[in-house]
Amino acid sequence: MTERSVSNGSVDRQSFAPSGVERGGSEGESGFTLIEMLVALAVFSLAALALLRLSGASATNGARLGDQAMAAIVARNIAAETLSDPGPPPFGTQTGVAVNGNRRWSWTRDVARSPEPRIQQITIAVAPEAGGPGRASLVIFRALQ
Repeated sequence: MTERSVSNGSVDRQSFAPSGVERGGSEGESGFTLIEMLVALAVFSLAALALLRLSGASATNGARLGDQAMAAIVARNIAAETLSDPGPPPFGTQTGVAVNGNRRWSWTRDVARSPEPRIQQITIAVAPEAGGPGRASLVIFRALQ
């Protein structure tokens, strides 16, 4: 690559370009413009934000489902205790606290008559003692003796 001088003292631009490549005008140029890059970056950032929001919602829903599953386990445990007692529970509402999964759960057991006179309808509701998500309810039936 040697410099070629033009009569007015300026350097010929063609001499610094690799062979076969023209420099200068807009005809031979390729690549992206700044506007195209900014638009692409904006589209990418919107997609990335949507994915972040989706992953956050997924984590929140996963935690909520875990709490509800634990509350359902507590409700089934109370139901198992109720059904395994030798005698039927008294009619009315009873409350208590159960510890499961290193958490305290408050439960309510409502015993009422069912449409069939010899059967009790028992509704068990469970919620975290500290409040928040993770509630469950269960309805069971037990024969009167």
